[in-house]
Amino acid sequence: MIILNSEDVILESWRVGCNGYHATIDDLENTPSEIPVAFRGMTKRSLVNYLEEQNRDFYYIDTGYLGNLGKRKDFHRVVKNNVQHLNPVDVPSDRLEILIKKQRISLFHPKWRKGSKILVVTPSGKPCKYYGITRDDWLERTLAKLEKYTDREIIIRDKPARRDRVGNKSIYNQFIEDDIYAVVTYNSIAATEAVGFGIPAFADAPNAAQSVCLNDFTMIETPYMPDRDQVRSWLQWLAYGQYTIKEFEDGTALSIIKEYNL
Repeated sequence: MIILNSEDVILESWRVGCNGYHATIDDLENTPSEIPVAFRGMTKRSLVNYLEEQNRDFYYIDTGYLGNLGKRKDFHRVVKNNVQHLNPVDVPSDRLEILIKKQRISLFHPKWRKGSKILVVTPSGKPCKYYGITRDDWLERTLAKLEKYTDREIIIRDKPARRDRVGNKSIYNQFIEDDIYAVVTYNSIAATEAVGFGIPAFADAPNAAQSVCLNDFTMIETPYMPDRDQVRSWLQWLAYGQYTIKEFEDGTALSIIKEYNL
């Protein structure tokens, strides 16, 4: 496997586990397309387009979906030929169960909660650049639509620096403190966090929560609330799509991806 950044610590861990080697984008033209590529950085839309033109598999690495509640990111997602996992598959429950036991906040709530306010989570710079949108335009359109279909109070949450969104400032704390009824976002992991926590979500771009939320903001007063057993099964799938650095280095991550066709 080709690794596209020799100075990235996380990518280096992945390289060790998959016995890969470093190369540059310029090298790809003269490299057989059967050799897959691994990289990080959602802003690299031109790279994704190029790899798709080559019909070359790629592994995209970014922040994990669940459990990164401390100052350090412990889990990193690895997505084959996309930037988020989109199509759930059946997997065992073990990884989710271990993850839940280690967290002080409940990543899975057995019932849908009842709240009063809407939390709008704006897209950060990376997805804006990747999908060709702007935060302000998206927010203006979203608020205009929501205000036509609901009278609920709307709270806006921008993505702060990491130190300002963990611990007591985490989105989970805001869910409770602000009595959140639903989360509306572009494709933020906030949708994933909300649904697992028992709060309906809306997201209008491809994202890992799309099978358990709606993309039509006009339905804000009638959100999708699938059976919580379905939600738990979906969370199990997400837990199988993210890994620790140790699992990168010892090959566990790549082995799981291949075994479950993730």
